[in-house]
Amino acid sequence: MTAVPTIADRKPVPRSRRTSGLGPVVPALAFLLLFFVVPVLALLLRSLLEPQPGLQNYAEIFGSTTYLRVFANTFLVAAIVTAVTLVLAFPVAWLLAIAPHRWSRLLFAVIVLSMWTNLLARTYAWMVLLQRTGIINKMLMQLGLIAQPLPLINNLAGVTIGMTYIMLPFMILTLHATMRSLDPSIFRAASLCGASRWQVFARVFLPLVGSGVAAGVLMVFVMSLGYFVTPALLGGTSNMMLAELIAQLVQSLLNWGLAGAAAVVLLVVCLGIYAVQYRYFGFGTAGR
Repeated sequence: MTAVPTIADRKPVPRSRRTSGLGPVVPALAFLLLFFVVPVLALLLRSLLEPQPGLQNYAEIFGSTTYLRVFANTFLVAAIVTAVTLVLAFPVAWLLAIAPHRWSRLLFAVIVLSMWTNLLARTYAWMVLLQRTGIINKMLMQLGLIAQPLPLINNLAGVTIGMTYIMLPFMILTLHATMRSLDPSIFRAASLCGASRWQVFARVFLPLVGSGVAAGVLMVFVMSLGYFVTPALLGGTSNMMLAELIAQLVQSLLNWGLAGAAAVVLLVVCLGIYAVQYRYFGFGTAGR
């Protein structure tokens, strides 16, 4: 009978072998340091040093009603887009999870294909569809639902529709990954114990997919905060978002200090949101 080696009999792993495991990670860390950390630090320094050393850029951002209105509009649009995206994506993700394999693959391919289409082309397509003479207004008028064309562009409605369409695949894929990993026997067991369909949905299904919902909401909300192309083309001047403001400060006004301060504030807010999500849902818990 072969003796099982004890912990005391095992030889310690040399330090060189323990540290050699970091080798594959070094290129990724160097890439992250060069293309993320360094530019962020450069923006932080410019926000503190231009046009003169101090915190005047941050004071101007938080002391100006115009800039505060842009911040408020940015969070409002991101919250609306996230809520609408979640409502639309939830049933689609569930359909993908329970549909037969052939239909699930077809729907999945359509969703992925929409993500591969050029962003600018998709936004211009929505500009054509949403204008007063576009097909949406024409169909609504022909059906007798409206008497006059609806203003669906250069306002909050246009931005919400366009951004929801862009963000929908991200939410669907995140929710689908969580729902697909669930064991159907859990729901059958709940039904055998006397739970109704609504109780199974509210007390079993929703808690199990909670981490996936949190991950999808976090992803869509943070991406919406920094979105630029779609709000710039489908929104108006009264619906300016923070990314568009930063672009104007850099390109038109050449005010790198104020633009850097706005970018740093946005980054801090995003990191704070992520910290809250990590505190209550952890990292990599989707699908567990």
